[in-house]
Amino acid sequence: MDSGGSWDDTDDIQDGGTHSCSEVDADDEGMQEEYPVSLDLMPNDTLERILSFLPIESIYKAESVCKRWQTIVRSRNFIRNIYPVHHQLPWYYMFKCTNKHTGHAYDPNLRKWNRISLPNCTESSDLIIGTSGGLVSFYDIDVRTGKLYVGNPLTRQWRELIEPPGLNLPEYGALSMTRSRKSSSEGGSYRISIVESKHVSVNFLEWNLSIHLYDSESKTWRTPLREVLTGWRGGNESAICDGSLYFLMYAAGGGWNMQYQHGLARYSLSGQSLGHDSLARSFIPAPCTLTCGRLMNHGERLVMVGGIGKEGRPGRLKGIGIWVLNGSKWDEIAMMPQEYFERFGGSDDVFACSGSCGLVYIHRYGRSALLMFDMNERRWRWAQKGPVVALKFSLDVFSGFCFKPRLDAMP
Repeated sequence: MDSGGSWDDTDDIQDGGTHSCSEVDADDEGMQEEYPVSLDLMPNDTLERILSFLPIESIYKAESVCKRWQTIVRSRNFIRNIYPVHHQLPWYYMFKCTNKHTGHAYDPNLRKWNRISLPNCTESSDLIIGTSGGLVSFYDIDVRTGKLYVGNPLTRQWRELIEPPGLNLPEYGALSMTRSRKSSSEGGSYRISIVESKHVSVNFLEWNLSIHLYDSESKTWRTPLREVLTGWRGGNESAICDGSLYFLMYAAGGGWNMQYQHGLARYSLSGQSLGHDSLARSFIPAPCTLTCGRLMNHGERLVMVGGIGKEGRPGRLKGIGIWVLNGSKWDEIAMMPQEYFERFGGSDDVFACSGSCGLVYIHRYGRSALLMFDMNERRWRWAQKGPVVALKFSLDVFSGFCFKPRLDAMP
């Protein structure tokens, strides 16, 4: 968006904020009489068709114009028929870590930023986030609050879920979710997974790892796996893809496959038991020495974006690569070109990254400049400059997540 633009919530609604719903005056310049046009006389199907051509961020704001518009925008018929008109790429919601519940979402379709507010539960410093099919879930792993929310950032419908049983102040936690429209529920069903890791008190090299799964149709949690790992622990990266839960593992010393600092573990959500040491037997090593890794689902393909460490100095970032999992092997998709890497800035060994539907978003935690990679076109490009920037010599930290803008996704 141009630097002179405004970022108020109502900026994207054209004309709707200056007229009533029932009457719009015609331009009477040079005319002797005024000819009012009553929108109340317009049939619902005609008004619905007109509203469907609005940008999607304006559609969800249009419901605040009047009760009639709100009824139309929230109707099943409108939501069901709007998606043949709107083909939306995923948005990226960026926020300052000191103010998570107020941020801006980048729309790559219109190349503009939109202000969005999230529930106050996002203020926790121990927040883990998962997204799928237009829904976003937040969980505060701090046992003192233990709040888990799922909702739609566009419609601002949020619901608090029950806390997973047995979750005991994990030192690391990873949250992911998957949404299916093939369901008896109106908005489709969804599943949420939480992978928790916690030290075994008597042995520094041993870690307790548990997987908790939530099903929205039964509204229940279950814990299908608990294992004690030696020399490895879970982290904060996971993704559900093609019926399996994948999560990154981090070397903690003295375990199996110690020639690798990062690895991938797989757990089948079908309920099929893999027996003792199932995670060790599902281990897939990282494609190279990594400083960090980010997992995401792109069309039921598991994609990892990773920082490539320097030889002999694995904690120093020398590049950023993108890979897709093919069986138990990683296929390289792209490497960030040098000119983009230099502008991106390689002084940090970790970075924020999220994506879906073939679009990957990347940015440094200390900068708000957002870089995108289109996996279909194999093209890198920068997003429009955002409304919030890091001040010189400031300690601002930025993070975010990718979500699909949908009006039909209901928690």
